[in-house]
Amino acid sequence: MKRRTLTRGQLRAAEVAFWLLLGACYFLLPDKLTLMSQVLIMGLFAVSLDLALGYAGIITVGHAAFFGAGAYAAGLLARHGWTEPLSGLLLALLLCAALGYLLSFLIVRGADLTRLMITIGVCVLLAELANRLGTLTGGSDGLQGIVIAPIFGLFDFDLYGRTAFLYAFAVVLAAFLVLRLVLRSPFGLSLRGIHDSRKRMLAIGSPVDSRLRTAYAISAGFAGLAGALLAQTTQFVGLETIGFNRSAEVLIVLVLGGAGRLYGGLIGAIVYMLVHDAFADLNPEYWMFWLGLFLIAAVMVGRGGVMGALARVFQPGRES
Repeated sequence: MKRRTLTRGQLRAAEVAFWLLLGACYFLLPDKLTLMSQVLIMGLFAVSLDLALGYAGIITVGHAAFFGAGAYAAGLLARHGWTEPLSGLLLALLLCAALGYLLSFLIVRGADLTRLMITIGVCVLLAELANRLGTLTGGSDGLQGIVIAPIFGLFDFDLYGRTAFLYAFAVVLAAFLVLRLVLRSPFGLSLRGIHDSRKRMLAIGSPVDSRLRTAYAISAGFAGLAGALLAQTTQFVGLETIGFNRSAEVLIVLVLGGAGRLYGGLIGAIVYMLVHDAFADLNPEYWMFWLGLFLIAAVMVGRGGVMGALARVFQPGRES
């Protein structure tokens, strides 16, 4: 049977259809808008991880450090009077990008196992600091009392999650378009080259360490943006936002969707969180067993995740 190869125009049409369908959830799933907001935020978090892991090849299992730092930054800003949402997102992004750049001097210079240990250590350290500094962060009770001003002074956050969904959709779409430009720029192509062959890129004079540090900082910044978006839409920040479990979860999401693929993180978040929600409704007591079984089956059957499976069907000659 002859396989069909998608043209560039068809791929662009598929991208537009994907975002239109995602936006249409506002009308199609009015009772699930809070869940869909979480899906969008997790998707952005996974795409930020993909920039570091899938494209730059930086082994990291502690990316929740930046997600949680962004969430606490936005939450603390709001608690202390800075309630304007968009500037709060920007400040959280810049803070986490700066933190990621500082840590990159430790992470980039090490081998894979060293990077693994450092990223885990940073995540655990920040989680313990958030727990210990209870007077500032709320500790195990979480950061409460967060009040976010209406968006543009017009749109209040309502109990049904309508404003939160539209806000999350707009922010995630804008962030995704920026990351798309980054990954398709000469800088993004150089990251692919470093991932494929670091020695070859060094041989042609590419500043490998500098590129990796920049990539890690951008990745950390957008992870912080996702965390800040979660804090603003839920108006609460708990310790789980910065814990190791969150890092493991986003890694599962990325593997499920397909690492090193532009839409892998978003597709993985949609599949993972909708399946998670379905199993929790069907079997509230043993839902984790069924979720684990699903993840094992998905990894065994779908090499390269959902995006890898789609590439094998529609673009067999371009699969990477």
